[in-house]
Amino acid sequence: MKIATTALILLMSAGPALAEMSAQLVGGWDGKKVPAGQHCKLHGGNGATPPMRVSGIPAGARFIVAYFNDKSYKPLSRNGGHGTIAFPVRGAVTDLPAVPGMTASLPGGAQVIAAAKSTGKYASPGYLPPCSGGRGNLYTVDLKAIDGQGKVLSEIKNFQIGRY
Repeated sequence: MKIATTALILLMSAGPALAEMSAQLVGGWDGKKVPAGQHCKLHGGNGATPPMRVSGIPAGARFIVAYFNDKSYKPLSRNGGHGTIAFPVRGAVTDLPAVPGMTASLPGGAQVIAAAKSTGKYASPGYLPPCSGGRGNLYTVDLKAIDGQGKVLSEIKNFQIGRY
């Protein structure tokens, strides 16, 4: 009986379990192949960020910061190589809208935190849409929920958005 009482006390004092943040692609993105036209202008596209629904966002989060990467091309493979965009949080479940590539002027309260690290004809003041020319490169995003002071409250790493 003493063991059962101790176990119950420990269980009750553990506090509420934190929900893990998760993301879901919407708007025709399936995580396998970048949809037609959602690549860079250099290859005939007019791409935008993939729209996503993020769930399990912790209380106190003000922004979801999205770090877009091309895992197949080392210079742009991490830390937002294809651009870093902040989206305002609108609750525990927040829809991140598609925002246009190749511009720093974004709708809906989204903000460019860091431009794509690409250079020359691939340079972008914001998000650089997939631009491998259809070589099958793997594109991912890291999502971080941050509070008003920039503290990371939760994150998702290497969320696959598709190949192009």
